[in-house]
Amino acid sequence: MIAARSIPVVVAPMAGGISTPELVAAVCSAGGFGFLAAGYLSEEALAEQIATTRSLTSEPFGVNLFVPGERSDVDLEPYRRRVEAEADRYGVAAGPPHWDDDQYQAKVELVIAERVPVVSFTFGAPEKSTVDRLHEVGAEVVVTVTTPREARVAAEVGADLLCVQGMEAGGHRAVFDDDERSAGGGPLYGLLAALRMVQAEVDLPVVAAGGLVHGADVAAVLAAGAVAAQLGTAFLVCDEAGTQPAQRSEIASGQRETGVTRAFSGRPARGLVNRFMTEHGPEAPAAYPQLHHLTKPVRGAVGKAGDPEAMSLWAGQTYAQARPLPAAELVSRLVEEARQAVERARGLL
Repeated sequence: MIAARSIPVVVAPMAGGISTPELVAAVCSAGGFGFLAAGYLSEEALAEQIATTRSLTSEPFGVNLFVPGERSDVDLEPYRRRVEAEADRYGVAAGPPHWDDDQYQAKVELVIAERVPVVSFTFGAPEKSTVDRLHEVGAEVVVTVTTPREARVAAEVGADLLCVQGMEAGGHRAVFDDDERSAGGGPLYGLLAALRMVQAEVDLPVVAAGGLVHGADVAAVLAAGAVAAQLGTAFLVCDEAGTQPAQRSEIASGQRETGVTRAFSGRPARGLVNRFMTEHGPEAPAAYPQLHHLTKPVRGAVGKAGDPEAMSLWAGQTYAQARPLPAAELVSRLVEEARQAVERARGLL
């Protein structure tokens, strides 16, 4: 399904309100492909987004689901006190740091019932029985991986495609098992290296993700064997994205470094370095989604206040190159830039 699209550009699923039906529909109608982000949404809210997207485009689109991980038994009390101090600063109460499965099974049942044509999974591989059920209704299954080992696991459960995520990517790293001994939750492979290593391990088509913002980047990963390029950060400042004004402003200024942190959610994620990340990141335990729920009220309050120093400003390493355009126009520019890059390479060869 993804490989058959006329334009090999995919808009990544970006949870937390950024991946709107309008953004997904615009990219799909322009010939690319897009994913709704089911993470953090209720089953009912996801159903509404699917219906809205279908009302905006007749083209196929996908839905991304978070695979629930094991419950962490780490002592959260020291970090809870840190977050409570932040909550006091913004006049709210910290959230209860509980574990849940993000209504995973209910969302699986929903995408099957709705016959969503492409379903992708992040933070792990689905069970083979789930893949089989999705195949029965004609769905294509994508699993996001960061290492060759994860790619093998995804292939074993019957995935149709792999989304290979490089360390350059913004937002949460898709590691299956978050290794608390590693700042990144596991090996940090650059995208081109990850593509080469994964393709040497499994014989599945791959979509490339991580730090791609320009058409030349799209051409590069296609030349490296990918069937499509998945871009998230590049679409953060598009008109149709649900990105908050403060984050748009920080992206436009391009002055911050990016870093990987567990400070906001308990899982490693790349974003713009700010006060909250600097002060709390080194102390944040590997405990997702407990930390996500703990910090949620704080993140909501600082979002309303427009304070970038305590927001989770997820963005990839090349964020400063993102262009504030309508999504369809960005897709068109990416295609033209990719064609120009191919011609330049042909001339050199």
